Amino acid sequence: MLSDGDETYLNEHSFDYEVVPEGAMFALIIRDFRLPAGYEPAVVDLLLRLPGGFPDAAPDMFWMHPVVAYATGGSPPATETRLEFEGRIWQRWSRHLAVAWRPGVDNLQTYLRLIRTDLEKGAPALVA
Repeated sequence: MLSDGDETYLNEHSFDYEVVPEGAMFALIIRDFRLPAGYEPAVVDLLLRLPGGFPDAAPDMFWMHPVVAYATGGSPPATETRLEFEGRIWQRWSRHLAVAWRPGVDNLQTYLRLIRTDLEKGAPALVA
């Protein structure tokens, strides 16, 4: 489950979240997660399926509900796969860490920062 530090981070930043046990893993659903400009919808629920040893074990991929597209049309790459979880269909974002995960150093805050950076880099430029 979440470490005390990760729970403190979520609460201090007023995230609306739920932790769901999932076998040897656990899922973290963050509601009303705001996406960077360039995506539609602008706000989604974010699903993180985390290994039982997290944050010492590295996370991999994330999911969104509802399905996200570019505001300019089309779909982000590697988002075709869907997952049924908790009665909803989630869009998988097949993203893998571009940097080595550092057990004992990295945590949920690190992972959310990596997700945000990936989304910002992948967002299409919007013409005003």
